[in-house]
Formats: sequence, C-alpha cells, structure tokens
Amino acid sequence: MDLLRELHPQALRIAGLLRKRGEKLAVADGATGGLIAASLLTVPGALDFLVGGGVIYSLRARDVLLALPRAAYRGMRGASADYALLQARAIAAHFGAEWGLAESGSAGGSAHPSGAPAGRSVAALVGPGLAETRLIETGSDDRIANMGAFTRNALDLLAEGLAR
Repeated sequence: MDLLRELHPQALRIAGLLRKRGEKLAVADGATGGLIAASLLTVPGALDFLVGGGVIYSLRARDVLLALPRAAYRGMRGASADYALLQARAIAAHFGAEWGLAESGSAGGSAHPSGAPAGRSVAALVGPGLAETRLIETGSDDRIANMGAFTRNALDLLAEGLAR
C-alpha cells in the first residue's frame, strides 16, 4: 500500500479543506478502481467529508451509482471531458454532496470500449461555482502505474479546486 502512504498527505490536505468549508464529497472512480476513495479513506473520520461513491467500471455500475438514463450519455465517449463532467455532477447529486469528483480513463493492458488510448484519463470536479476537468496522458500501457498516475491527477485537481 505504498501508493496510499504516498497520497495520505494530499488526502489530509483535502480533508482539512472540506472540513473547513463544512462540505461533502462524492467520488466516481473509473480506471482508478477505487484508489481515489481509498486515498481519502486513509484520513481518520473521513465520514466528516466523504459521503461515498463507487467504482464505475461497467454500464450496470454506471446506471446504479449515477441514476441517469442511458440517453444522458448519448454521443459521449469514455475518457473524455464531457463524460467525466457528467459523472461528477451525477455522483454529487445522487449522493447529496456539494462536490463531485469523477475519473474516466483507459489504464491499459486491454482495449478500452470507446477506443481511448492506454494511459489517457480525464478527472472532473464539480462544486459550488466550479466545473473543471484535467486530462493526463502517460503514453504508457502499464496498467498499475497508470492507475496511480490517474489517482494523483484527480486528487491534485480536487485539492486545487478546493483551495480556490
């Protein structure tokens, strides 16, 4: 769990910012496989700022966790800014949180359903007065390294958005 130890200081910073604001976050992990939420859960008392979320790795999971009709995704592709923003908005709304953080990407090792290249991820953050995305492209097919890079990218976006 070296990655969680590495990300723990960032999680503490995020927790402090959310607690100071008195606001809650919901997370939609994609190619990160739950690492975003796991990183935040390293903070004792995470229930103060994290209401939940889930890993959206299939259409069924997307339907259940985001509670949107499939038509809402029409014309969108995974690992894109519009798709990640829709997920961030939906996870926040579905869980009753002020903030929504979503990640959609292609970690590598196998073909992505939408054709996204391995190593591509988009993180999206929505909150009071903010809707922002951040793209990362590692150019690598190393699934495990990409999952870590995607998680760092999403947490950086969250920390910077909360600090504004």
